[in-house]
Amino acid sequence: MAIIDGLNKAFENKIRLGIMSVLAANGSADFATLKSLLELTDGNLASHTRHLEEAGYIRCEKSFIGRKPNTTYVITESGREAFAAHIAALERFLQGCRGE
Repeated sequence: MAIIDGLNKAFENKIRLGIMSVLAANGSADFATLKSLLELTDGNLASHTRHLEEAGYIRCEKSFIGRKPNTTYVITESGREAFAAHIAALERFLQGCRGE
């Protein structure tokens, strides 16, 4: 088995890694929060969340707060499992680089 086996290509991009990190820590976050935390444009965030949605790692929930639309992203169980496996693979990679 190669030292990088287990890394998930969906999380190689730093923006998707950031989105998943926020959602893994909080369970959910709205569009404005993700945009602010990750310092992204609307289009950039929308593109990356769409990619994660299509992979089944996050779910989009649309609602209204008063008359204002609100989009919230929620990590799915398969997303949580895939992200945990990716982090474990990163840890193994780092340990292998240190010769542990």
